[in-house]
Amino acid sequence: MARLPLDPVYSKALILASQFKSAKKCFASSEGDHLTLINVHRTSIELLEKRKSEAGKEKPEKILRKWCKENFINSRSLRHARDIHSQIRRHVEQMGLCISSCGDDTLQFRRCLAAAFFLNAALKQPDGTYRALASGEVVQIHPTSVLFRTKADYYFQRVYQNYQQVHSQYNNN
Repeated sequence: MARLPLDPVYSKALILASQFKSAKKCFASSEGDHLTLINVHRTSIELLEKRKSEAGKEKPEKILRKWCKENFINSRSLRHARDIHSQIRRHVEQMGLCISSCGDDTLQFRRCLAAAFFLNAALKQPDGTYRALASGEVVQIHPTSVLFRTKADYYFQRVYQNYQQVHSQYNNN
């Protein structure tokens, strides 16, 4: 921080911004935000399992909070996602549905998302914009999406969960 010709507050912000981008890249999936979030979830589970096998005395919640802070992840959001995952798993088991992970083969997962969110699919147009297939509206990928900066020159359907009214509609997959 001392090497930067800035007030310490701005120096720290600049350094943290750089670290944040590096942390985001650790989990980012070029296949979309859903898979990026799954990467975060899986990594947190692996961390807890590893720590359990090491027989440490540190509580799982404390381990997760520390890990979240180091990786610029909102620990409350992760805890909420973990709670929802447990609830869904319990209900799915009660319904007698088969539970299995796709592992690293994400094609089936992406097919399930596309089938479930088919009304929200958007197709990339020749001019680089995206058009919602159901409504025909032009939408954009939200700036916070891992897909925002992609320069894919192929036509690919993107799935978005909801519209956000700002100055234009964003495709938030």
